[in-house]
Amino acid sequence: MAGNNTTKTNKTNNTMMIAEMSGNIHVAAAALGAAIGVGMIGKSAAEAVGRNPGAATKILVQAILSTAFAEGIVFFALFLWNGK
Repeated sequence: MAGNNTTKTNKTNNTMMIAEMSGNIHVAAAALGAAIGVGMIGKSAAEAVGRNPGAATKILVQAILSTAFAEGIVFFALFLWNGK
């Protein structure tokens, strides 16, 4: 009988560990996606200013707004994650 209780405890612990890891993976994926998005925004803004230096101010405003929205995704993921 003692062996069965140990097996059930191990299964419960493994299930909890997998559930916690999957939550962490979602937050990491959101952070990675935001980082890639911010990099792409910066690259595109630099290319746009290189092609049309006169529009640098408008491009900068759009790049800052887009970067803020991309980083906001990480905050939503962290807010929705119920880690302890």
